[in-house]
Amino acid sequence: MAEMDLHQIATQTKQVLEEFFEQVTLPKNSLFVLGCSSSEVAGFKIGGHSNQKIGDIIIETIRPILAAHHVNLAVQGCQHINRALLMEREVAEQRGYEIVTVYPSLHAGGAAQIAAYHSFEDPVEVERINGDANAGLDIGDTEIGMHVKFVQIPIRVAQKDIGEARATMLTSRPRLIGGARAVYDEALIK
Repeated sequence: MAEMDLHQIATQTKQVLEEFFEQVTLPKNSLFVLGCSSSEVAGFKIGGHSNQKIGDIIIETIRPILAAHHVNLAVQGCQHINRALLMEREVAEQRGYEIVTVYPSLHAGGAAQIAAYHSFEDPVEVERINGDANAGLDIGDTEIGMHVKFVQIPIRVAQKDIGEARATMLTSRPRLIGGARAVYDEALIK
Protein backbone atom coordinates (compact mmCIF):
# COMPACT_ATOMS: atom_id res chain seq x y z
CA MET A 1 0.00 0.00 0.00
CA ALA A 2 1.41 3.36 -0.96
CA GLU A 3 1.57 6.14 1.65
CA MET A 4 -1.03 8.07 -0.35
CA ASP A 5 -3.41 5.13 -0.20
CA LEU A 6 -3.02 4.82 3.59
CA HIS A 7 -3.76 8.53 3.95
CA GLN A 8 -6.89 8.05 1.83
CA ILE A 9 -7.99 5.11 4.01
CA ALA A 10 -7.54 7.23 7.14
CA THR A 11 -9.46 10.12 5.57
CA GLN A 12 -12.33 7.84 4.48
CA THR A 13 -12.50 6.14 7.88
CA LYS A 14 -12.61 9.49 9.66
CA GLN A 15 -15.33 10.76 7.32
CA VAL A 16 -17.50 7.67 7.89
CA LEU A 17 -17.29 8.04 11.68
CA GLU A 18 -17.83 11.80 11.63
CA GLU A 19 -20.95 11.34 9.51
CA PHE A 20 -22.14 8.62 11.87
CA PHE A 21 -21.73 10.82 14.96
CA GLU A 22 -23.50 13.71 13.20
CA GLN A 23 -26.58 11.45 13.13
CA VAL A 24 -26.21 9.37 16.29
CA THR A 25 -25.49 10.20 19.93
CA LEU A 26 -24.42 7.12 21.86
CA PRO A 27 -24.67 6.96 25.65
CA LYS A 28 -21.41 7.39 27.58
CA ASN A 29 -19.47 4.10 27.88
CA SER A 30 -21.37 2.52 24.98
CA LEU A 31 -19.77 -0.39 23.19
CA PHE A 32 -18.90 0.08 19.51
CA VAL A 33 -17.95 -2.97 17.42
CA LEU A 34 -15.54 -2.77 14.51
CA GLY A 35 -15.43 -5.54 11.94
CA CYS A 36 -12.69 -4.96 9.40
CA SER A 37 -11.31 -6.92 6.46
CA SER A 38 -8.00 -5.35 5.48
CA SER A 39 -8.06 -7.64 2.45
CA GLU A 40 -11.32 -6.09 1.23
CA VAL A 41 -9.99 -2.58 1.91
CA ALA A 42 -7.03 -3.43 -0.36
CA GLY A 43 -9.36 -4.74 -3.07
CA PHE A 44 -9.00 -8.47 -2.46
CA LYS A 45 -11.41 -11.18 -1.27
CA ILE A 46 -11.97 -11.23 2.49
CA GLY A 47 -9.32 -13.26 4.32
CA GLY A 48 -7.01 -13.55 1.35
CA HIS A 49 -4.52 -10.67 1.65
CA SER A 50 -4.45 -9.37 5.21
CA ASN A 51 -2.50 -6.13 5.47
CA GLN A 52 -1.17 -4.94 8.82
CA LYS A 53 -0.55 -1.36 7.66
CA ILE A 54 -4.24 -1.06 6.78
CA GLY A 55 -5.31 -2.49 10.15
CA ASP A 56 -2.95 -0.07 11.93
CA ILE A 57 -4.20 3.05 10.13
CA ILE A 58 -7.86 2.17 10.68
CA ILE A 59 -7.39 1.58 14.43
CA GLU A 60 -5.22 4.73 14.73
CA THR A 61 -8.04 6.71 13.10
CA ILE A 62 -10.98 5.20 14.98
CA ARG A 63 -9.69 5.20 18.56
CA PRO A 64 -9.44 8.97 19.14
CA ILE A 65 -12.84 9.59 17.54
CA LEU A 66 -14.54 7.04 19.78
CA ALA A 67 -12.64 8.33 22.83
CA ALA A 68 -13.89 11.86 22.13
CA HIS A 69 -17.44 10.47 22.31
CA HIS A 70 -16.68 8.38 25.46
CA VAL A 71 -17.37 5.16 23.55
CA ASN A 72 -15.52 1.85 24.05
CA LEU A 73 -14.14 -0.13 21.12
CA ALA A 74 -14.44 -3.87 20.58
CA VAL A 75 -12.75 -5.30 17.48
CA GLN A 76 -14.25 -8.43 15.94
CA GLY A 77 -11.89 -11.18 14.83
CA CYS A 78 -12.41 -13.41 11.83
CA GLN A 79 -14.17 -16.75 11.70
CA HIS A 80 -10.93 -18.57 12.55
CA ILE A 81 -11.33 -17.41 16.16
CA ASN A 82 -15.15 -17.64 16.12
CA ARG A 83 -15.52 -13.87 15.67
CA ALA A 84 -14.22 -13.28 19.20
CA LEU A 85 -13.91 -9.64 20.19
CA LEU A 86 -10.81 -7.86 21.44
CA MET A 87 -11.42 -5.11 24.00
CA GLU A 88 -9.93 -3.52 27.09
CA ARG A 89 -9.99 -5.82 30.13
CA GLU A 90 -11.73 -3.12 32.17
CA VAL A 91 -14.62 -2.99 29.67
CA ALA A 92 -14.93 -6.80 29.58
CA GLU A 93 -14.96 -7.04 33.36
CA GLN A 94 -17.43 -4.16 33.85
CA ARG A 95 -19.82 -5.81 31.40
CA GLY A 96 -19.39 -9.30 32.84
CA TYR A 97 -18.02 -10.90 29.68
CA GLU A 98 -16.15 -14.18 29.90
CA ILE A 99 -12.54 -13.69 28.89
CA VAL A 100 -11.04 -16.41 26.67
CA THR A 101 -7.48 -17.25 25.75
CA VAL A 102 -6.49 -16.55 22.18
CA TYR A 103 -4.15 -13.98 20.69
CA PRO A 104 -4.85 -12.37 17.34
CA SER A 105 -2.64 -13.18 14.39
CA LEU A 106 -2.76 -11.85 10.86
CA HIS A 107 -4.69 -14.88 9.58
CA ALA A 108 -6.68 -15.69 12.74
CA GLY A 109 -8.08 -12.51 14.17
CA GLY A 110 -6.89 -10.11 11.53
CA ALA A 111 -4.94 -6.93 11.05
CA ALA A 112 -7.38 -4.66 12.92
CA GLN A 113 -7.36 -6.96 15.96
CA ILE A 114 -3.55 -7.01 15.97
CA ALA A 115 -3.47 -3.21 15.74
CA ALA A 116 -5.96 -2.89 18.60
CA TYR A 117 -4.02 -5.45 20.65
CA HIS A 118 -0.90 -3.29 20.39
CA SER A 119 -2.71 -0.01 21.08
CA PHE A 120 -4.95 -1.08 24.00
CA GLU A 121 -3.64 -0.79 27.56
CA ASP A 122 -4.78 -4.25 28.71
CA PRO A 123 -6.35 -6.15 25.79
CA VAL A 124 -8.39 -9.31 26.23
CA GLU A 125 -10.53 -11.47 23.97
CA VAL A 126 -14.11 -12.38 24.75
CA GLU A 127 -15.86 -15.06 22.75
CA ARG A 128 -19.26 -13.39 22.62
CA ILE A 129 -21.14 -10.35 23.85
CA ASN A 130 -24.65 -11.62 23.11
CA GLY A 131 -25.83 -8.65 21.07
CA ASP A 132 -24.71 -6.12 23.68
CA ALA A 133 -23.00 -3.50 21.48
CA ASN A 134 -24.80 -0.21 20.93
CA ALA A 135 -23.42 0.39 17.44
CA GLY A 136 -20.74 -0.62 15.00
CA LEU A 137 -18.85 -0.20 11.76
CA ASP A 138 -18.48 -3.09 9.32
CA ILE A 139 -15.68 -2.60 6.80
CA GLY A 140 -15.77 -5.22 4.05
CA ASP A 141 -18.88 -7.26 4.91
CA THR A 142 -17.50 -8.94 8.04
CA GLU A 143 -21.03 -9.37 9.47
CA ILE A 144 -20.99 -7.57 12.85
CA GLY A 145 -24.77 -7.69 13.30
CA MET A 146 -24.61 -10.58 15.78
CA HIS A 147 -22.86 -8.28 18.24
CA VAL A 148 -25.20 -5.26 18.03
CA LYS A 149 -28.34 -4.91 20.15
CA PHE A 150 -31.75 -5.61 18.74
CA VAL A 151 -33.33 -3.39 17.23
CA GLN A 152 -30.59 -2.49 14.74
CA ILE A 153 -30.80 0.63 12.62
CA PRO A 154 -28.62 1.15 9.53
CA ILE A 155 -27.05 4.60 9.35
CA ARG A 156 -26.54 5.97 5.87
CA VAL A 157 -23.42 8.02 5.24
CA ALA A 158 -22.20 9.69 2.05
CA GLN A 159 -18.77 8.00 2.31
CA LYS A 160 -19.81 4.45 1.43
CA ASP A 161 -16.36 2.86 1.05
CA ILE A 162 -13.07 2.64 2.88
CA GLY A 163 -10.48 1.78 0.31
CA GLU A 164 -12.16 -0.82 -1.88
CA ALA A 165 -14.38 -2.15 0.94
CA ARG A 166 -18.00 -1.26 1.59
CA ALA A 167 -18.53 0.53 4.92
CA THR A 168 -21.78 -0.21 6.75
CA MET A 169 -22.82 1.57 9.95
CA LEU A 170 -25.29 0.29 12.54
CA THR A 171 -26.78 1.74 15.66
CA SER A 172 -29.55 0.37 17.85
CA ARG A 173 -32.61 1.47 19.78
CA PRO A 174 -34.70 -0.11 22.52
CA ARG A 175 -37.55 -2.33 21.35
CA LEU A 176 -40.99 -0.77 21.05
CA ILE A 177 -43.40 -2.89 23.08
CA GLY A 178 -47.13 -2.86 23.51
CA GLY A 179 -49.97 -2.56 21.09
CA ALA A 180 -52.34 -0.01 19.59
CA ARG A 181 -52.65 1.93 22.86
CA ALA A 182 -48.90 2.14 23.54
CA VAL A 183 -47.24 5.56 23.45
CA TYR A 184 -43.70 5.91 22.07
CA ASP A 185 -43.26 9.68 22.27
CA GLU A 186 -42.56 11.12 25.75
CA ALA A 187 -44.07 14.45 24.68
CA LEU A 188 -47.49 12.75 24.40
CA ILE A 189 -47.57 11.65 28.06
CA LYS A 190 -50.20 13.69 29.91
